[in-house]
Amino acid sequence: MTDPTLFPAGKPESEAQPETHTALLDPPQAPAPAEGPSRVHLWMHRISIFLFVLVSAVAGVLLTILPWTPEWTDNYLLLSFPSLRTVVAHGFFRGLCSGLGLLDIWIGFWEALHYHEQG
Repeated sequence: MTDPTLFPAGKPESEAQPETHTALLDPPQAPAPAEGPSRVHLWMHRISIFLFVLVSAVAGVLLTILPWTPEWTDNYLLLSFPSLRTVVAHGFFRGLCSGLGLLDIWIGFWEALHYHEQG
């Protein structure tokens, strides 16, 4: 059975409508203006950009210089794979790694130069 207070007497349950609440008929409120990022969020963003630039610069310098040093081919990892050692010692491969290093340096400095505060 249903609760008689929900439906007025005299109407069957199929025709009766529950009472509407006035809160549902009120127009929607305008959203509050968005606040800028918090200080913690801003500093976390600054630190992440700094770390990205630092890692990009260090990795770029290593990739640019390291292929032209003796440690590039005379290391423990490549001594057990002589065929891979010949590929890594090839000038084209060394130049490719140095080019990737220069690209990495460029990307890091581009990100640093184009940094802007949000908000």
